[in-house]
Amino acid sequence: MNKARRAALDDISAKISDLRSELEELRDEEQDYYDNMPESFQSGEKGSAAESAVDAIESAVSALEEAESHLNDAVA
Repeated sequence: MNKARRAALDDISAKISDLRSELEELRDEEQDYYDNMPESFQSGEKGSAAESAVDAIESAVSALEEAESHLNDAVA
């Protein structure tokens, strides 16, 4: 791989890392929102929606981690 393509992949990997960090912050905020709900809300519609959001964001974080790993493999 030439220097230009390697640099481009490094740039993309850095952007993915930044996005992953942002998603992790949002996931943590949503988890805190859920954790601080009264128990009656946690077992209701709002709690279910918050749990679903946390799970979906966690899936997105995992996908970005996998993408970073593949890019690192490509550069190595």
